[in-house]
Order: sequence, then structure tokens, then C-alpha cells
Amino acid sequence: MEYLITKWLHILAAFVAVGSNLTYGVWLSLASGDQKSLLFALRGITFLDNRIANPSYGVLLLTGLLMVFLIRLPLTTPWLLVSLLLYLLTALIGIFAYAPALRRQVRFAETLGPTSPEYHAAARRGLRLGILTVVIVIAITFLMVVKPALW
Repeated sequence: MEYLITKWLHILAAFVAVGSNLTYGVWLSLASGDQKSLLFALRGITFLDNRIANPSYGVLLLTGLLMVFLIRLPLTTPWLLVSLLLYLLTALIGIFAYAPALRRQVRFAETLGPTSPEYHAAARRGLRLGILTVVIVIAITFLMVVKPALW
């Protein structure tokens, strides 16, 4: 029963984390034409990222490791090892690239406005990093569900 509850929490955290991230493009698309709406959307994305998505990714790591411990699965199991490395890569991208890019995007939207070249450059960088992160998370999800024999 302990394993099943942990697995349920793990899946719930995945829904919340990935679901939050997938809304960011919608928020920005809907708000793109109006500076006031854009600032609201960017602040909403920042809130979701800091208070909902990122903590959920932390819960994912903890519950995932707890499940591995409960069933005594070696961390060197290929699909698990690759998933953990991709998780680390995603975390590094989030901390050192996406979060600073989002802060820059907010700052440029507030100071220079959403029509400035600086804002557009920051928005493009944020979009590229967001897409990269989602692709990696989809790959992790595939590995977690399918558990392919990689080597």
C-alpha cells in the first residue's frame, strides 16, 4: 500500500508540474497584444513556476526515489539512470537558463515594453528554453512509463 500511495503522489505531482508548464505558452499567446495583460501573464507564469511547478518537480524526485527504494530497484537500471540524468539536465536548464530568461523577459516588458527588440529577444529565448524543457520532460515520461531496455 505504501508503494501505491507513493506512486499516486508521484503521478499527481507529474500532472501538476507538467500541466502548469504547458499553460505558459497559452498565457503568453492570449496576452501578447496588450502590455498590461502581458505583465499579468508573465507574473502569473512566474508565480506558477516558483510556487506550483517547481515544488511539484521536487515532489516528483522525492517520490520517485522513494519508489525506487521501496521496490529495491537499482539506480543503474538503464531507463531509470537516463531519466535521472535528464531530470538533472532539466533542473539545470530551469535554474541557470529558463528562470533568468523569464526574469529578463518580465524586466523588459516592464521597462522597455513588449514591442522592444530586447523584449522580443528575451521572449524568443524563453520560448526556446520552454520547448526544450517540455521535450526533455516528455522523454522522461516516456522512459518512466515504457521502461525500455536501453542497453
